[in-house]
Amino acid sequence: MVPNPAYFQELFEYNDWANDRTLGAAAAVSPEQLKRELGNSFGSVHDTLAHITGAEWIWLERWFGRSPAKLPCGSDFVGLDSIIEKLRKVRSDRRHWLGLVSADSLSESASYRNVRGQSCAYPLWQQLTHVVNHSTYHRGQVITLLRQLGNNVVSTDFLLLIDERNERSAAAGLR
Repeated sequence: MVPNPAYFQELFEYNDWANDRTLGAAAAVSPEQLKRELGNSFGSVHDTLAHITGAEWIWLERWFGRSPAKLPCGSDFVGLDSIIEKLRKVRSDRRHWLGLVSADSLSESASYRNVRGQSCAYPLWQQLTHVVNHSTYHRGQVITLLRQLGNNVVSTDFLLLIDERNERSAAAGLR
């Protein structure tokens, strides 16, 4: 069964919320700690956050019908602020685009060329699901790296977002 557009709007709202929490935790560490090589898939907190950002950007580009030949990497971002700025732009553009996605288009195959130049095609709903899952995986790596650096970490569990929404609604109802 293919989820509806509202499902993906909520899923990406969660993704954005979780990215914000992770970036907030990363902002609490020094620039040296952000770039310290720790032997992770992408080496450092900075490079892993850059990978999340680059991947979210390249998928959005693909959904716009473009197939960039290169994924941005850590050295493409000066520091955490440049990662945050790029991710905010991706978020804004994706939110607008998601508002235009129809239920029928979710089942349709969306084609693109990957960074190796190979032609690929998957139903749009599978690509959308992949992006959130990919970011979740790498956010977990960031949290692990922050722990290794001795820093406080945050949870990005989906139900925490739901709890926050419910608390805001309850507080608004008491006014």
